[in-house]
Amino acid sequence: MSAVSHTGQHAAPRPIGGVGQSIRDSLVIARRNVIRMARIPEVVIFGLVQPIMFVVLFSYVFGGSINVPGAGLSPSGYREFLMAGIFAQTVTFATAGAGAGIADDMHKGLIDRFRSLPMSRGAVLTGRTLADLVQITLTLVVLAVVAVLVGWRTHENIAGVLAGFALLLLLGYAFSWIGALIGLTVRTPEAATSGGLIWLFPLTFISNAFVPSENMPSFLQTIADWNPFSATVMACRDLFGNLPPKYPVPDAWPMQHPVLASVLWSLLIIALFRTLAVRKYRKSAG
Repeated sequence: MSAVSHTGQHAAPRPIGGVGQSIRDSLVIARRNVIRMARIPEVVIFGLVQPIMFVVLFSYVFGGSINVPGAGLSPSGYREFLMAGIFAQTVTFATAGAGAGIADDMHKGLIDRFRSLPMSRGAVLTGRTLADLVQITLTLVVLAVVAVLVGWRTHENIAGVLAGFALLLLLGYAFSWIGALIGLTVRTPEAATSGGLIWLFPLTFISNAFVPSENMPSFLQTIADWNPFSATVMACRDLFGNLPPKYPVPDAWPMQHPVLASVLWSLLIIALFRTLAVRKYRKSAG
């Protein structure tokens, strides 16, 4: 009896249930995906090329050609107006990578292996989106350095600047859940990439990212002012100190309260698309 009891005391601990197990499993999956990214650095490098090109091209091609209210045709004024939009576009375009990654795992059968393990159903997706958040953070750091090199400057304290980047990361994490749902829905990584990008172009361009929304037709201006993407862009411009002194802020509620609107939009997107993605995962697992 004593031998049995002694063995039982040193047996492997039982898996943590509920939230604890879900967090642990999510971190394991996130670590696996981060290691995978480190072993395939060209994926990260190619992901940096496009936003850097946008920074350089928009700064030098359109700088001095677009009239920003309060800043006129000043190239430096447009550059500061532009950067929040480029940052936001970059984090939302990570949606395509998130969707393609999950679609690739499904195509190779890795998702089926995860399903056979005693782990939380939502951990596979949560871990994947957390790993995407790491990549988004790295991309933003590199992009910020490039922006500084081409003349971008902030005019608020460090707390405000960090808060702006935190909003960008929250938006990127929210959109990675949209990518997760797309990746679970399509059959191939190529379809996930196309499906993750095709709707992002109108979302980012019908916004205040590259031109003031007041220059748009009235019906497009309304769409742009209530666009979740626009709320984060406006919030970042405010927190970075990149709004021209006499810039006419639209009357729409998200533009009048951009920081709050940005947080609410991002949390709503996470709640909605995480629920849909986990439900899709469980349904396909069944």
